Amino acid sequence: MVTESEWKLALAQNADDYYRDFIMRGIPSERPFIGVRIPKIREIAKSIPYEEITVLLDATPVAFEEVLFRGMLVARLPYQSVLKYFDSQVNIIDDWCSCDTFCSEIRPIIKKQRDDFLNRKVEKLLQSEKEFPTRIGLVILKNNYMDFDYLFTIFDRVENLKDREEYYVKMAIAWLIAECFTKFPEETLGFLKSTKLPKWTFNKTISKICDSYRVDDEMKELLRRMRK
Repeated sequence: MVTESEWKLALAQNADDYYRDFIMRGIPSERPFIGVRIPKIREIAKSIPYEEITVLLDATPVAFEEVLFRGMLVARLPYQSVLKYFDSQVNIIDDWCSCDTFCSEIRPIIKKQRDDFLNRKVEKLLQSEKEFPTRIGLVILKNNYMDFDYLFTIFDRVENLKDREEYYVKMAIAWLIAECFTKFPEETLGFLKSTKLPKWTFNKTISKICDSYRVDDEMKELLRRMRK
């Protein structure tokens, strides 16, 4: 059986001091950093025998990479077990990278259970008063619900968050709506014309849309004229 000390040793053995110093500058977290690249963390997580995963989930992550590692273990579980361990993973995420990486890892398991996961987990995240649970909900919407069936649900949930002031919530809103625009420009333009999003979030959304190569120059000029 793989012990907690063994997988932590595996992370430590793959530490890169230069990489650690680099990521510490871009990821604001109070956790210590080991300096292990995400593909290597994923490789170590995949090496854990399936039947031992839930035992290791009882360990309390300390370092940034340990949070990533635990999320990758959760993502290897079947759907009902993901539901069981999802909240405990959300509760230890305190930076944008851990958030976005976890959302990416669980994307395949959500794919076939979207309605259930939306009702059981995402809606609660979007009602959270905390920054990163809310961001997780928004990123999951971007990753898993970007089709017409859920488009107006996305618009409604974003509008409900219009008064939120946390930086990583506002950035996630801008990212989400920009992605909506690239796929559903007409409907998203209608949302932008009616939304009560505050100036900063609205203008950041416009900027992200205008950064996209999938939006033509004429539309970008129209959007720039809409800035507040």
